[in-house]
Parts: sequence; C-alpha cells; structure tokens
Amino acid sequence: MDRILIHRLAVFARHGVLPEEEVLGQRFYLSLDARLDLGEAGRTDAIGATVSYADLAALAHRIATERRFRLIEALAETIAREALAAFPALDSLTVRIDKPGAPVPLVLDGVAVEITRTRRG
Repeated sequence: MDRILIHRLAVFARHGVLPEEEVLGQRFYLSLDARLDLGEAGRTDAIGATVSYADLAALAHRIATERRFRLIEALAETIAREALAAFPALDSLTVRIDKPGAPVPLVLDGVAVEITRTRRG
C-alpha cells in the first residue's frame, strides 16, 4: 500500500489533564501516515486521484487547535476518525501525537501516542 506522510506538524494547543495545561497551553507535534492507492495519481498526475496532503494536514490542525482534549489518545482518535470520514480514498491512517512538554517529574524528551485506524474497523 502506498503512503502519504506528514511529519511533525507543530500546533499550539491546551490539551491535558492538569488545569495549568489548559491555562498555559503547549506545543504538540502531529504526524500522519495515510495509506491508500496512489497508482492512478502517479499515472495521471491528477490531484483528484489522490488525497491532498494540505487538506489532510489542515483537518488535523483544525481539530488540534479548535477543540480541547484531556488525553492525547482522544485527540489522535478524533483525527483518525474524522480523516477517514472526510477522505474516502484512505484505507488506513496512523496518527502520532508528540507532547514534548508533558508534565512528568522525570528527565525525558517527551511522550507520544500512536494509533492506527482502518476503514474496515
């Protein structure tokens, strides 16, 4: 299966369980791995035969910045569900949410969740 990849789309949002995360906000990075057949697009050079990575990125950005989630798992799930609904050509979508500023009392670079959802379930 072919893939469209979007790497580390940066967003500033207010997701998190703690009250200060809602007040202060922080940076998140969204990465998407969309699986679909790109054969026709490659043969015809027609934008209508693919999924626009700009539209896919805009959908993820809009969800991440216009809504608030306590859990980054819920953010990832919502992006996957809405992208599969909006883009019928997608067979599956892997969504990774990186939270580099997670309030964890340990020295770490960040935390992330990654989910994969398919059209078949």
